[in-house]
Amino acid sequence: MADIAKLKAELTGNPNRYSEMTDEAAAADLNTAYRERNKNSLTATEVLNAVVPAEFNALSDTVQRRIWDVLHIGDINPFGVEATLFIAAFGAGSVTIANLAKIRKEKISRAVELGLGFVYPGHVQNARM
Repeated sequence: MADIAKLKAELTGNPNRYSEMTDEAAAADLNTAYRERNKNSLTATEVLNAVVPAEFNALSDTVQRRIWDVLHIGDINPFGVEATLFIAAFGAGSVTIANLAKIRKEKISRAVELGLGFVYPGHVQNARM
């Protein structure tokens, strides 16, 4: 259930956005994933699927081994040392690094960003009372 006090603060704090919307429209807007946030972790599979095989095959055996070692540690921090190692291995301008940059962010709704969960029109109606 949505935190009505937080929802009320969002609705009243952004009157230009929500004041003319119906409860249904405001709920739909709050639930639409148009915002972005950094992911806390990536799975090895997600990372491996972002790697361009030709770029990986062009790496030395030592660097390939280091990449495999990183992939076997479990969840990977897309903004940590792991990212630095991948940039050093593939190069900042590589397609692999561009692919990894895309998957380390995720689209979320304003409701999720605020910690509200899914917002129903009834929640908006209650918050406006």
